[in-house]
Parts: sequence; structure tokens; C-alpha cells
Amino acid sequence: MKLTVFGATGGIGQEIVRQGLASGHEVTAVVRDPARLTVRGAGLEVVRADLTDPEVVRPAVAGRDAVLSGLGARSRKEAGVASRLTRTVLTAMEAEGVRRILVVSAGPIGPDPAGAGLLDRTARGLISALLKDAYDDLRAMETALAASATDWTSVRPPRLQNKPVTGTYRTVVGGFPDKGRFIGRADVAHAMLTMTDDPGTVKQGVGLAY
Repeated sequence: MKLTVFGATGGIGQEIVRQGLASGHEVTAVVRDPARLTVRGAGLEVVRADLTDPEVVRPAVAGRDAVLSGLGARSRKEAGVASRLTRTVLTAMEAEGVRRILVVSAGPIGPDPAGAGLLDRTARGLISALLKDAYDDLRAMETALAASATDWTSVRPPRLQNKPVTGTYRTVVGGFPDKGRFIGRADVAHAMLTMTDDPGTVKQGVGLAY
């Protein structure tokens, strides 16, 4: 497939690029600073772009089979960046007739897991309160996705870890895995690539965790 990756210099974004290339996909990595992208390989195109203008983004998504986004705030000062930049990407995709997009959101954006105990519900509530600005941004991003003409999937991980791909995570379409508290960034990337051509995840939030 021909894939475009936004947020390609982040922890999940670089894993999407790395694993996508390893699987034989053609990958276009859209970045603000190419020097921060450490992944190299045949089939990789690096595009430097400012994501404030959809017209600038259009060439990066034109003719692609899917767009995968790891866009998100890296600090509280960047609150609002996920929804704002995702809207730019969506506008560019709609102009080019590209439909498939998968984005990284967060577990607490979706419903509590079925059978969640008091500890897990309390922890999710506390995290949501502490990270209110970031989660409000992600909710706004998901609202923009739902209002778009795209075939979107919002991937909702819990606390992220740096560990290699395991492939042993659990996914719940429209919900969240019971007692799921952690997942590695590499496995989030693996899940997103796996879901790219999965029609069962279209227009859905998907919770995933170990």
C-alpha cells in the first residue's frame, strides 16, 4: 500500500514508518524537521511541511491508500495541536478524495471497559482530570473525524511504554480491554497498520492494551 504518516518523528509515528517499510509499503513521512526522523529505507519519501495549510498538505496525501497520524501534543503548551492539525489533514484528504485515516487518541476518551472495577474507574477519572486540556483536544479531534467524509479509525491506547513489538495486545472495537493499563508504542503502530484494511474498524474508536 501507499501510506502517508503524520507525526512521523514521534514515538508511535517512527514505529509506523519503520514497520510499514519492513512490510513492503511505500511510506511518505510528513515532518517539520527531517533531521528528527531516524528511520531510513527503500520506499521512504520524506516531506517537510507546515500543517497549517491544507493546500500544502494535499500533495502528501494525493493518491495514497491510507493516512496514519501520530499527531498530538508533547506538552501542555501544545494543547489543541491534535484537533487543529488533524482538521488540516482531513481537509486535504477530502480535497484529494482520500478516505482512509487512522489516528492516535487515548483510552479515557472512550467508554470504561466492561466490568471495570472501582480502581480502574477511579484511575481513569483522575487521569482525565489531570490531563483535561489534552483530552479535550483529543475529543475535539474525534468530533472532527466523525464530521468528516473519511473512513476514520481512532485508536485509543492507555499508558504508553517503550518496548518492542509483541503482537499480544487486545483490541476492542467501540470499547476498551478489561484491566488494560499499558501498551508499547511499537504495538500501537503494529495495530494501526493491521487495522488499515480492516473494514470492521471503520468509523470506530478502538481500545487496545495488553
